[in-house]
Amino acid sequence: MKIGIGIWIAAVVAIGIAMPIGYIPGLGAKARIIFFHVPMSWLAVLAFFMSMWYGIAYLRKKDMKLDIKSATAAELGFIFSILATITGSIWAKFNWGSFWNWDPRETSIFVLLLIYGAHFSLRSALEIEERRATLSAVYSIVAFVTVPFFVFIMPRMMTGLHPGEGSPAPIVNPNGKMYMDANMRYVFYASLLGFSFLYVWLFQLRSKIGILSYNNHTEIE
Repeated sequence: MKIGIGIWIAAVVAIGIAMPIGYIPGLGAKARIIFFHVPMSWLAVLAFFMSMWYGIAYLRKKDMKLDIKSATAAELGFIFSILATITGSIWAKFNWGSFWNWDPRETSIFVLLLIYGAHFSLRSALEIEERRATLSAVYSIVAFVTVPFFVFIMPRMMTGLHPGEGSPAPIVNPNGKMYMDANMRYVFYASLLGFSFLYVWLFQLRSKIGILSYNNHTEIE
């Protein structure tokens, strides 16, 4: 599976960089960043949702494996948020002249990184497993409640520099409608699918490692 995912993503990256794209007002060739930046943002939201999902499941069943999966999803969400921030900052440097401009979307992802960074601090501060799992589960639920606001609502309440927030929108408008030619759309969806498979593989691998470590620790005790 991992080889297939690697080949898929490598092909998407190569095609995304090499393929000719149509003229996009104000963006030009820099619009290629959408092939990588948007999937990272999408997977961050998905991972944070899965963290909440497994957190709720843990509170119902009190199974430590569910806590491990919740923590794993939060970790991956944090990583993909950082990758989304990096790709977005690179684009901002070329388009706005600075890596960071406190655009509403930049600010929102920064706040989300703080929220989930606090989640990891909470987990590391608690030594009793059951207490750590319970409080982390509750935190994951509360934390995800903020995600739709910071990702979808706040950026639309404030005037920003991001593409799609002006008129006319060059790629994606505030209602989510895409203005891409067919070739760009195919590569975009292929990228979204490939990175989604990467998330699934990383989640399964990290969860298995965490569960094996927990089982070994339990047997030793």
